Amino acid sequence: MIGLIDYDAGNLRSVEKALEALGETPVITRDKDELLKADKVILPGVGSFGDAMGKLEQYGLVDVIHEIVRKGTPLLGICLGLQLLFESSEESPGVKGLSILPGKILRLPDQMGYKIPHMGWNSLDIREGTRLFAGIGQGSYVYFVHSYYLKAEDEEIVAASTEYTAHIHAAVERGNVFACQFHPEKSSAVGLRILKNFVELT
Repeated sequence: MIGLIDYDAGNLRSVEKALEALGETPVITRDKDELLKADKVILPGVGSFGDAMGKLEQYGLVDVIHEIVRKGTPLLGICLGLQLLFESSEESPGVKGLSILPGKILRLPDQMGYKIPHMGWNSLDIREGTRLFAGIGQGSYVYFVHSYYLKAEDEEIVAASTEYTAHIHAAVERGNVFACQFHPEKSSAVGLRILKNFVELT
């Protein structure tokens, strides 16, 4: 069973539909026991870092997510879900993230000719040997919607990167923790393959 963490932070239905297209039957829940017995867990999200952390705390999900990681259950963060796994964000000064992975979320710098938020398709520079991107060609395009980006402290965990007014750490993986700044559920066949790779992790 794949658990989708429900904390009122959007894009649950599109992730659910993408998983159903792969033949999965995901469960949208914020129930601790349901999430802890799931084979895989996805932390989706759109919206603001501070509001999202507030909701995770309100629903008692911060400790649940840490427990999921400790148990070794594969966890996938998507978009805001990636950002929440890190320590802090310039979007919400003074708000602590989940701090599961080391790094900070920074605002995309303004640059002539580039619009922020960054909305659209960008190609990925994929690190060789990553599990999330198995079978996906170098330079494949995925869909982004964001104004803030990850700067991971440990470059070793960066699975893919891209460029848009900054060098963006677009995906990470470490142990059982995986995350994408882009939206695999909106990234056509490439995105479905990424989700399939996650679903089939052993």
